[in-house]
Amino acid sequence: MNNINRFCLIAIAAIIGLASCTSSHLINDDKKRETITQDFEQRRQSLSCDELFAIFDTTEMSIPQREAMMFLYAYMPLCDIANQSGDYFLEMVDCTLKAKEEMPWGKVVPEREFIHFVLPLRVNNENLDTCRTVFYAELKDRVKGLSMHDAVLEVNHWCHEKVVYQPSDGRTSSPLASIKTAYGRCGEESTFTVSALRAVGIPARQVYTPRWAHTDSNHAWVEAWVDGEWRFFGACEPEPVLDLGWFNAPASRAMLMHTKAFGKYDGPEEIMSQNAGYTEINIIDNYAPSTTAEVIVTDSEGKPVEDATVEFKLYNYAELYSIATKKTDKEGKASLTAGKGDVVVWASKDGRYNFGKLSFGKDEQITLALDKKAGDAYSIDIDIIPPVEGANLPEVTEEQRAENSRRMAYEDSIRNAYVATFFNEQTALEWAKAHPVKNASVEAIAEMLVKSRGNHDIITSALADHKEQAAWILSLVVDKDLRDIPQEALIDHITNTPDWNAAENHAMISNPRVSNEMITPYRSFFKAAITQDDAQRFRQSPADLAKWVADSIRIDKECNRGGAPISPIGVWKARVADPHSRNIFFVALARSLDIPARIDDVTGKVQILNDGNLVDIDFEASEQIVAKQGILQASYAPTKMLDNPKYYNHFSIAKLTDRGTL
Repeated sequence: MNNINRFCLIAIAAIIGLASCTSSHLINDDKKRETITQDFEQRRQSLSCDELFAIFDTTEMSIPQREAMMFLYAYMPLCDIANQSGDYFLEMVDCTLKAKEEMPWGKVVPEREFIHFVLPLRVNNENLDTCRTVFYAELKDRVKGLSMHDAVLEVNHWCHEKVVYQPSDGRTSSPLASIKTAYGRCGEESTFTVSALRAVGIPARQVYTPRWAHTDSNHAWVEAWVDGEWRFFGACEPEPVLDLGWFNAPASRAMLMHTKAFGKYDGPEEIMSQNAGYTEINIIDNYAPSTTAEVIVTDSEGKPVEDATVEFKLYNYAELYSIATKKTDKEGKASLTAGKGDVVVWASKDGRYNFGKLSFGKDEQITLALDKKAGDAYSIDIDIIPPVEGANLPEVTEEQRAENSRRMAYEDSIRNAYVATFFNEQTALEWAKAHPVKNASVEAIAEMLVKSRGNHDIITSALADHKEQAAWILSLVVDKDLRDIPQEALIDHITNTPDWNAAENHAMISNPRVSNEMITPYRSFFKAAITQDDAQRFRQSPADLAKWVADSIRIDKECNRGGAPISPIGVWKARVADPHSRNIFFVALARSLDIPARIDDVTGKVQILNDGNLVDIDFEASEQIVAKQGILQASYAPTKMLDNPKYYNHFSIAKLTDRGTL
């Protein structure tokens, strides 16, 4: 009997101990936890859509699970909440907590770094996927037994096995799509690598210089938190040691580097801006000599101007590009820490503006009086000088360099073996000849297959099953879509657009792509959701559709900051969107109803095609008007130094807004 009682007591103690582990707080800072809770409740109330938050009411969670989920839902952009399910986020949270428990550094990573640089699934504006669970399963044993320092190096070697650099368009591929493609631009490589590090519980962040000061380009790379310090390296570009990359020298003469931290980050770095979703921080001090300069904005009488917009502009790609934007305080002051080079400062408010040159390291302060307005004519000569180079390179032995080169060659062979499974020109032509379609040449189909890379199974399946209709839809999308369009989305667009040879067919109806969004299935959804009577009414009067969208979708410019566009179905569910996502939603809905519509690539205006005329859609207007068109003609007298200037190389055109901004 005593033995039985003793066993029961031990069992009860074990259960209590287990319960105390699973119920202890993930966020131990009471003040921070209270702030997150308040922000979560405010977010839930502002969206007013119970469906989006159902996971909190239908699923029992431990305290760590619930606190992690509340952090994500409080601060992630609306595209994530609207595009993904609660079950998806809970699965990713469980994987994150598992890594925190199982990885040796899980107990030494500070709470602040874990919350802001491990827990968030989003890195930049990529499409979310299940990479966290996939990467953890593949990497956990690979980094087992390594120090945090060596684990970071090892993860980057793994990333190099999967992805190598190649330029691509501005839409950021998801991490799993980058693996499928086997390449990506620097923004995609760094998004992929940050995701891999976070998957094994190592704090990581994407570092971005919006423009180099000395050349027409930009770059993104990675910082990882290692034993109390942020260390940098090139994503998918392994080096023998940390704090080393091809960009050490360019970074030493940069003007600004920044990164995002989702939530209300309170670290030691300078906060450049903070909104409801994320904090943007300045980390130039990690790379280059820097200094702080102050801008004072006054009116024409010399009185301080509060809440003026101050833009710090770098000359790059023949334009003045804003690398940082600040607001003045009550004394009319705004400041920035930057590398020791020159920028143009542009200050504006209520249609009045002024600008001037600021030399960081020479000028401690500059005063700008808002004495200019639209219509004033003047010219000014400005010499812009970038910071001087001063790279600080870590020491690398010959043995370390040789071993790193050996490993990289082996990793190249692994990746190249995978790439060899893709279509090449010969195999693509053979497939195309064996599967002819009426509306596309063999060469055109073969080109699609080569461009599809690791997504070729989805493309060939669609072409084999849907032939001409598939060829028509695939001819409308961009190269990156061929590489990552999901099968469900492709089939939805193929089977819910007018036949390729129908009289009513039009690219502004059939194109699955609207702007910079990830292509998703939505046509069958909208065809079922919109009644036949409403569909007919909208076709007869697209202005009624514009009014319905304006009345039904609430605009919140802050709801989706830091994210990708909200999917059309996500906008439908949330009934809230940022303006750009609303515009994509309108075009997607119009096309689903066979109404030709687009977003103009140059102006960004939403337009429909009506009786052969492009009509601008103004969601606030009572009547839609035919788009106005004009011609701007510029002349240039050739010189010996330059006979034919190129746009974005030698010149650019800017517009002065009603607010006085450029």
